[in-house]
Amino acid sequence: MGLYITIGIVILLFLWIILSYNRLILLKNRVRSSWSQVDVVLKTRFDLIPNLTETVKGYAAHEKETLTRVTELRTKYVSAGSVQDKAAVSGEISGILSRLLMVAESYPDLKANENFLYLKQQLTSIEDKIRFARQFYNDSVEAFNTAVMSFPTNLFAGMFGFQQEPFFHIDEAEKSVPQIKL
Repeated sequence: MGLYITIGIVILLFLWIILSYNRLILLKNRVRSSWSQVDVVLKTRFDLIPNLTETVKGYAAHEKETLTRVTELRTKYVSAGSVQDKAAVSGEISGILSRLLMVAESYPDLKANENFLYLKQQLTSIEDKIRFARQFYNDSVEAFNTAVMSFPTNLFAGMFGFQQEPFFHIDEAEKSVPQIKL
């Protein structure tokens, strides 16, 4: 009788480990998928940037530094490897794009340009999608990290190579409103 109880406990423990492992895999894949969504939306924004900068460039030739910086940051994002690096570059680009749109406000002809208005609307829509994708990514990371850190799953999570994932965050300096001096 004692042997059956021991075998039953071992089987239940084994099943619990399998279920916990599969849950960690599910959560890890959800983190990867949600980061992929952030990356896709950011790429969409970066694909829009050359059109926006070309439209503004014709009106604001003296803003060449801002336009050049937008292009540099776009390239920097593509070559960034980690979530933290991409988040930092994305934050910088958000600031520069805000500056670019504020510069455009100084040019009435540009503000009335249909192409510019369309691109501005697209950029606004994409920025909303980026916010939602970042939030979904951070929610996925929170669920995964909680599972990795929770007892008793944490006892074997490290043995199977599960590590906490980084949250997508923007530094305080990048959250500040850019100061535009014309």
